[in-house]
Amino acid sequence: MLYNLLIGPLQQFFATGGSALWAIFVVAIALWALIIERFVFFWTRCPLLENEVVSRWQARSDHQSWYAFQVRKMEIIQMEFQLRKGLSLIRTLTIVLPILGLLGTVNGMIFTFTVMQLFGTGNANGLAGGISEALITTMAGLVCAVPGLYFSSDLDRRAAKSARKVASLLRVE
Repeated sequence: MLYNLLIGPLQQFFATGGSALWAIFVVAIALWALIIERFVFFWTRCPLLENEVVSRWQARSDHQSWYAFQVRKMEIIQMEFQLRKGLSLIRTLTIVLPILGLLGTVNGMIFTFTVMQLFGTGNANGLAGGISEALITTMAGLVCAVPGLYFSSDLDRRAAKSARKVASLLRVE
């Protein structure tokens, strides 16, 4: 029953999409793992990190010297580094997904033209197989990339908001 409902259609989908679809699948899994990791970071670790930075700053007796200003700057930069960790990789994977879809499109069209060269236009099944590969991989690349765009910008916004919050809490008195 499970095979007929889920596994069989998935096997057919991946067989139709070709090797580029497998690459899209692997990149999409990596993308979602990174996105989930960053959200877990922002929900759990980020508030603790903000409190640690503010506590270290408030424990200092000197807030006005040149050295204190440099320490404040270093704390903010280190916080931003922690906040933005992995965001460039998320953006990169989001860009790679449509490119992999395009690669599958090219593979499918090459297959289609090869069938046309060998058999002419009389082999409808061969032509449909190549066109299906082209369309499925294009669709999969775009469907996986669009949420990546949204979540990438959302995570970037969260990082900027948290960095501004920490910078405002590290007051120079």
